[in-house]
Amino acid sequence: MTYRVEVSEAVATALDEGRPIVALESTIITHGLPRPRNLEAAKEFEQILLERGVTPATVAILDGVPQVGLDDEGVRRIAEEDMTKSSVRDIPILAARGASGATTVAATAHLAALAGVRVFATGGLGGVHRGANETFDESADITTLSVTPITVVSAGVKSVLDIAATLERLETLSVPVVGFRTNTFPSFWLTESEYELDWRVESAEEVAKIMQARDLLVGDQGLIVANPLPREKQWDPAEHDAVIARAFAAAEAEGVTGKAVTPFLLSYIVEASEGRSLEVNLDLARNNVALAADIAVAWSKLGA
Repeated sequence: MTYRVEVSEAVATALDEGRPIVALESTIITHGLPRPRNLEAAKEFEQILLERGVTPATVAILDGVPQVGLDDEGVRRIAEEDMTKSSVRDIPILAARGASGATTVAATAHLAALAGVRVFATGGLGGVHRGANETFDESADITTLSVTPITVVSAGVKSVLDIAATLERLETLSVPVVGFRTNTFPSFWLTESEYELDWRVESAEEVAKIMQARDLLVGDQGLIVANPLPREKQWDPAEHDAVIARAFAAAEAEGVTGKAVTPFLLSYIVEASEGRSLEVNLDLARNNVALAADIAVAWSKLGA
């Protein structure tokens, strides 16, 4: 039996013609947003790209087939069907079983890079979980990016994670992080954290040049573009801190562990904030998709 990554006709044409493409993950749709808002968001993210002349490449595994670029039916399926949250390790199992799964940052980056897509927009990266010195709970997102030639635009890592430890791990794994017009690492729902960045970029064209230099000098390695929300759009910091604390207490009380932790926390936070966190989540995702489009256009112009 032959296993394959299926690339949509639109994505394949854009690759052949050297036109800009941006990959989009599917777990933000299946696990990060409530129905039916998630279907609206999936279509909106793709439309943001199309309006900028960029081909969207939403990634998922449908009926055992990894797909880079979904048609309307595929987008509907990831929004309406119950699908497992799938990282790189899960891809061959789903393929062998003919099952469906929504792709995490790690799996999306892996499959998009296999297809030749070089720019990827997400909300927030996974990283090192709080208490990982005891649980060893660390997202595969950061290890995958150490060996995957793709540029990821995100609003930092989710603020329910250990940001300091995540940045240390990224440094150890030689994954570069640049702040887009900022010297401070963003904190997902909040514009900034307390952690300073070594590198700052001012334009999409600068990011594209870094990508080109990386290919020539380093090879198969990711690049993280940390893109903060404008301060006027961030979640109220006091409410953010209070709700996060309550969410962790609830997860501990219910014994939630492993990859179930982040979806539990995000769901709890949306409810506890009466939807305010959800609106910020959507704003930051839109912000990242728009910047990723600019980077993809700049990358295509280099003809690399």
